[in-house]
Amino acid sequence: MRPFRSIALLVAAVPALAFAQGASPAQPPAAPGPDATAPASPSPTEPPERQRTQRAAPVVPQSQPEAAPATPSAPATPDDDDTDGTPSTPSPESTGAQAPAATAPSDAPVLDSGEAPRTTDAQQQRLVNGAPLYNPNVNVHIVQKKRFADEGKHELVLYPAAVQVNGKFTNHVGTALNYVYHLQENFALQVGGQYNWYSDESDFNLELIDKVREQAQAASSLLLQWGATAGVEVTPLYGKFAFFNNSLAQFSVVLSGGAGIGKTRHLIRPEVSNEVDGQTFRVPARFGDTGNKFLGEVGGGFRVQFGESYALRLEVRDLIYTARVDKVDGCNLADFEALEAARAANEPFSGLTLSGSCQVSKFDGVDPKTKKNYREDIILGRDLVAEPSSDVLNNVSFYAGFSVLF
Repeated sequence: MRPFRSIALLVAAVPALAFAQGASPAQPPAAPGPDATAPASPSPTEPPERQRTQRAAPVVPQSQPEAAPATPSAPATPDDDDTDGTPSTPSPESTGAQAPAATAPSDAPVLDSGEAPRTTDAQQQRLVNGAPLYNPNVNVHIVQKKRFADEGKHELVLYPAAVQVNGKFTNHVGTALNYVYHLQENFALQVGGQYNWYSDESDFNLELIDKVREQAQAASSLLLQWGATAGVEVTPLYGKFAFFNNSLAQFSVVLSGGAGIGKTRHLIRPEVSNEVDGQTFRVPARFGDTGNKFLGEVGGGFRVQFGESYALRLEVRDLIYTARVDKVDGCNLADFEALEAARAANEPFSGLTLSGSCQVSKFDGVDPKTKKNYREDIILGRDLVAEPSSDVLNNVSFYAGFSVLF
């Protein structure tokens, strides 16, 4: 029975040996002989430690080879010639167990599941919100063209607040409205107007008038009521920035210049108290019209555009206007001399020979509310034009507003 037992063990060990050789790295063929069923040992020229530490980069196989089905081994037949009755220790070949499948060694590098490997695939290199698809935590900075073109667009700009920032003798606060037509991407034409709903002497100048009966020269304290200009606007620099992580805004530096006309006035009499027949009346300040003046405008600032149709503007502009006070309410020095002579003689003004622009009604009569006699302002008006002065005033103001593009 011993020859039959050896044949059965050999038949059972052949499939297991073939599967183990297919899963393990190629080894030198073993010499045929009675020990053919023993597993192949590693090459003596390459120690096991080097095989474990120097391995090629792991690759993901396209398909996993199917394991060969295990062949059931023949049942062991008891040997009739074995007379000692002691059971022999079964060998791995005699059990018929299948060799385990090849697995990666414990020290092999493993890819981190939280970060995908870099790739050269065009689809995976597609950007999503500015970052690679395979790694959204990496920000990619690139140069792009302007998101919204300005060429050929109209822009209507409203500045609710235009506040003078260099007021030494004057204070101005107003509202401005501009229309801009963008001929090119960086060049535009503009027309605009401004109305100063508050224009008055500065506190410093009023204090001089109240305490020492002196004030700045008329040309240095001329007030601007309104102005209208036409000119150009250029955009030498533009860019964009991100806010709230996923929103972009487009900004540009704007420079403007133009010329036009503005209406001016000057303080004749500050606010006073008037006592008549034991009653006290509060008389508001009295301003005199000093005519229209040439007006120039230069400025610069920032425009921040949100979306295609809306923008915010922050600018600083300098309104430059000539200041020569030679008339007040249309009356020149000769007119004031004639009015003062008639007032001193208590004569009517109707028979006086005055210039056609002189508004006599501003210096004649009594205010029914405050009981103020307007003839008292004649001498104040004459003092303003008695020494004609000329100057160039700079009204530097800060403009904050928004615009609509269409």
